[in-house]
Amino acid sequence: MLNQRGFTLIEIIAVLVIMSILAAAGIKKMESLSDSASKQTLNHAVRELNSKEALTWAMVKASDEGWVSDESLFAKINTNLGGGYSWSSDPVLTGGTLRMQSLVITMARTASTTSTAGKWEIK
Repeated sequence: MLNQRGFTLIEIIAVLVIMSILAAAGIKKMESLSDSASKQTLNHAVRELNSKEALTWAMVKASDEGWVSDESLFAKINTNLGGGYSWSSDPVLTGGTLRMQSLVITMARTASTTSTAGKWEIK
């Protein structure tokens, strides 16, 4: 009996309790990181929309037609941001609602003029 090997039931239960506490803390941290990453991704989406707006505005200004109106410029902007993003409804001249996973942001758009490109911002 003096040469027994192995763990007692108490030791095994103690290890399981410690592991479950660590797992619970890890899952909570992972959810927090996921939300933070989604928010950053939405911020990058706003920057991408502004880049697309500026590029389209510059191309229209350099074209033979030139800048005619904000409506005609907006019709030429590609508002598709790729997989993972979805608009609640198609964006309009004044903005729209953009979704990334469980996060939703409402965006406002400043109209373009002959001297400046339009701009997207988070409301």
